[in-house]
Amino acid sequence: MQTVASLLSAHRSGARSLADTVRAVYARIAVQDDPALFITLRAEADVLAEAAALEGKGDTALPLYGIPVAVKDNIDVAGLPTTCACPAFAYTPEHDATAVARLKAAGALIIGKTNLDQFATGLVGVRSPYGIPRNAFNPALVPGGSSSGSASAVSAGIVPVSLGTDTAGSGRVPAMLQNIVGLKPSLGLVPNTGLVPACKTLDCISIFALTVDDAMAVLDVISGFDPQDAWSRDLPVGPLAAAPPSFVLGVLPQAQREFFGDAHAAATYEAALKRFEALGATLKEIDFAPFAETARLLYEGPWVAERWIVAEKLLTTTPEALHPVTRAVTEPGGKASAADAFRATYRLKELRAKVAPVLAAIDGLLLPTAPSAYTVEEVLADPVRLNSRNGTYTNFVNLMDLCGIAVPAAIAPTGVPYGVTLLAPAGKDAQMAALGRAFVAAGDLPLGTSHAPAPPLAVLPAAPEPGRLDILVFGAHLSGMALNGDLKALGGRFVRTAITAPAYRMKRLPGAIARPGVVRVKADGAVLEGEIWSLPFEGVGKLLATIPAPLGLGQVELADGTQMTGFLAEAAALDGAEDITAHGGFRAFMAAAETA
Repeated sequence: MQTVASLLSAHRSGARSLADTVRAVYARIAVQDDPALFITLRAEADVLAEAAALEGKGDTALPLYGIPVAVKDNIDVAGLPTTCACPAFAYTPEHDATAVARLKAAGALIIGKTNLDQFATGLVGVRSPYGIPRNAFNPALVPGGSSSGSASAVSAGIVPVSLGTDTAGSGRVPAMLQNIVGLKPSLGLVPNTGLVPACKTLDCISIFALTVDDAMAVLDVISGFDPQDAWSRDLPVGPLAAAPPSFVLGVLPQAQREFFGDAHAAATYEAALKRFEALGATLKEIDFAPFAETARLLYEGPWVAERWIVAEKLLTTTPEALHPVTRAVTEPGGKASAADAFRATYRLKELRAKVAPVLAAIDGLLLPTAPSAYTVEEVLADPVRLNSRNGTYTNFVNLMDLCGIAVPAAIAPTGVPYGVTLLAPAGKDAQMAALGRAFVAAGDLPLGTSHAPAPPLAVLPAAPEPGRLDILVFGAHLSGMALNGDLKALGGRFVRTAITAPAYRMKRLPGAIARPGVVRVKADGAVLEGEIWSLPFEGVGKLLATIPAPLGLGQVELADGTQMTGFLAEAAALDGAEDITAHGGFRAFMAAAETA
């Protein structure tokens, strides 16, 4: 099964032509033989012609050169109908959605428009007059919605990445149910220009992929401020980096874990907690009650009125044109009052204030993606209640202005896939992705429906960011240490661990907070371990104002011979201080001290 990374390598080296890739896509579509997967599929000859034109330009450095992509059919692709899975609503746009235009400019090839729960209303994927897309991983299960076709196309290996949308979990629940990655960006990070909204204030275009790295590669292409989108935000994301060796995750206490009797789902979450602990996580139980109350606001509160606005013309003239369940869910939105909207807005503001200190004390939330997995038969028999259950851990996310990434966690003996989701305040997309990719790499699940294991983690190249400085820290600012929160509060982002050249000594400084001083020496030097953190320039100045003598910034030589900015101490000020060089780093010294 091909990933974005493997296809790019093959395309750029000449080992595989773009035509070979296009033909393979259509061959897999034929093998999948699912007429409900695409609502509109482009002719193979047209995509081949586009691939030939792209190849003729010779710009192989394009970030998505020749990568086939499927697009959910509530996102505009010029010349292809946008239906929202409602034939009576269909129109043919003249222009691409901004996200689609950026994909094309990056070298991607659009294959077609995928099926969805009508008007993106649902988490199950069965509410479409175009049929129910088959869950590629387990045909008995619902495909997940509303981005059903986009998830199935990736899981089946038809395309390595696709666009979905996510208002209440539509970019995460299908990912779990089909054993793939679902990235839900921060609101406004990806422009919604050319997206038919479900809830305009809460919508975002999401990404399905086989790997976290692939999802982030697409996010890098489609994100960025768009003045045409009133909801667009200029948010810092930063490059994908390695996971820090120590971090804090908020988790559900036993009493608030709801799996509706699904023992496999409960066991998967417990195992995920243990895997994250092995990766360096400190688990901190949080009160989920305010998040759960926020989730209920989405469909029990006035936000349903936003869904009513989108389908207002049909609902007030030809309501029979809507899917019966979509109509039943949406019609009450026309009765919401302005007073209802204000009351709900007030309550949401209160709930956000209540969870703000909770989120500030952790690096991210770790939750089940969904509490269980249901079959098509079960959902058709109980369409509203089981759909609502799927949103238990997803419906609150956009109301709380969080970003998130859903990753596969386990496949039960029954053949049912389960997953977990990492969530954090807007702007921390790359940090959650870093944790997600480390979690996946520590597991042993295949890619999508294949038997192929996930590829080993790629070495991430250093990517300096304008307006920021990488700083090497050695002591209390290390991840998980006493002053690490100060770095994060200043906009710091973990980049990677680093090893110095064998030219330094480390001594313990006096003071209430344990911290080391590192000095360069001419003889008897040793290798020391530290961490590189990226800070905005203004954050560097504020950080220096808090650092007491004899510490300061200087040039540190790394093991590979390169030089970078890092914390050093004045050698004369350390005379007589305890030498702790033998531990190889401050973290090891502290661990030894605690043991003693």
